[in-house]
Amino acid sequence: MASEPLASLFYCDLGDVSFQTGPRGTLENATWKKHLKSSSALPASLTEIKSLFTMKRLFSTSRSTIDSKEMKKFQLLSHKWWDEEGEYSALHSMNDIRVPFIRDTLLNMRNHHQLGNPLSGLRILDVGCGGGLLSEPLGRLGASVTGIDPVEDNIRTADWHKSFDPILAKRVQYKSSSLEEIVEESVETFDVIVASEVVEHVADLEMFIKCCYQVLKPEGSLFITTINKTQLSYVLGIVVAEKIIGIVPEGTHEWEKFVPPEELQHLLESSGFSVKAVNGMLYNPLTGAWSWRESRSLNYAVHAMKCERQGGPGRAEPSPGTQGRSTRSPLPQLAPACDPSPHVVASRAPRKVLHRGTSPHLLQQ
Repeated sequence: MASEPLASLFYCDLGDVSFQTGPRGTLENATWKKHLKSSSALPASLTEIKSLFTMKRLFSTSRSTIDSKEMKKFQLLSHKWWDEEGEYSALHSMNDIRVPFIRDTLLNMRNHHQLGNPLSGLRILDVGCGGGLLSEPLGRLGASVTGIDPVEDNIRTADWHKSFDPILAKRVQYKSSSLEEIVEESVETFDVIVASEVVEHVADLEMFIKCCYQVLKPEGSLFITTINKTQLSYVLGIVVAEKIIGIVPEGTHEWEKFVPPEELQHLLESSGFSVKAVNGMLYNPLTGAWSWRESRSLNYAVHAMKCERQGGPGRAEPSPGTQGRSTRSPLPQLAPACDPSPHVVASRAPRKVLHRGTSPHLLQQ
């Protein structure tokens, strides 16, 4: 699937960041200011101080998640985002399951919500927002959404389409920005991050996840949808989808960059996340609809939460007696399929271009 993507466009090359003044010192400055604002003294605990230096070591690297080939690839499609019968048609229909998956998961974690605006009060970062296909419905559910994408033409398209709905004016904002810049400006700022159809395009997935960790608040949620790395995903996701029936443009995906759920879970847990759910997804090109499936052999969705641990992100220390043995936990059981409540209808964008002709529907698991 064409990604919302531009996953690969986000990079975290913060090698120049230091505790000195200057344009690249924003990350540490913002963190220190946060401590000073809540206390008249510098961080009191050794853990807090170690966390700051861990953060500096984490980003003192020339590693990058940006992939110039991916940028060129999706730059050519920047005007196609809201063509519902075009290259991004599968992403439009994916909203029928990914929006309620995000919504219902978050509602189950909250004690109360505002009727009609169930996600009100939550700050969501949509990484690789593209033309805003996912940012808009999340905004209609009441969330305050920041969509970032380094391709300026994508942001122009997103801003243009947002202008058709006055409700989104104060709820959704877009920035032509890299994930690196969000880390610098927004340490522990967001309640939720969504990276939908993104991670299969990044050049450095581990760095990408660590960047997400930094901008999430403690116990914040990370939602990822992506493609498994199996023989079946190669046949159906590349040969059939790209070369035979042309659901997405040829060359959109590279099978070598697909991510098995076990590998993604391991990277998440090593970076300070706890994986809560891994759900299989299936796209039917005949009906143009997505459904939840027990099998994760093709597409899948992940929900993970940021855990607070000593020393910040990084591999957790093994428990006594586990040295020398794998500490990777099994994949979580499949979560229940999301309920197609009235919120899904309310979250839909006004149809401005190229209607499907029939109303999309949700398929139950």
